[in-house]
Amino acid sequence: MNGFLALVLVCATAIPVQDCDEATAADVFKTRVASEIGCATGWQEIIARSEVREGVGRTAYLKTLCRRVRAGG
Repeated sequence: MNGFLALVLVCATAIPVQDCDEATAADVFKTRVASEIGCATGWQEIIARSEVREGVGRTAYLKTLCRRVRAGG
């Protein structure tokens, strides 16, 4: 069964949104989800429990990505 990989990138506000990717992000959170909807939900709790939450909105912003992955991939 195929699924999706949800990525939450934490990027410094100095980095333009279009340049925010896994290489430029200060932190990257990844989790496997069953659907594209799963990429858009659930990450708020992950960020809220992490140490990066203090800077979000002040010195950093979040960007979410969703990638299709094959079973076993």
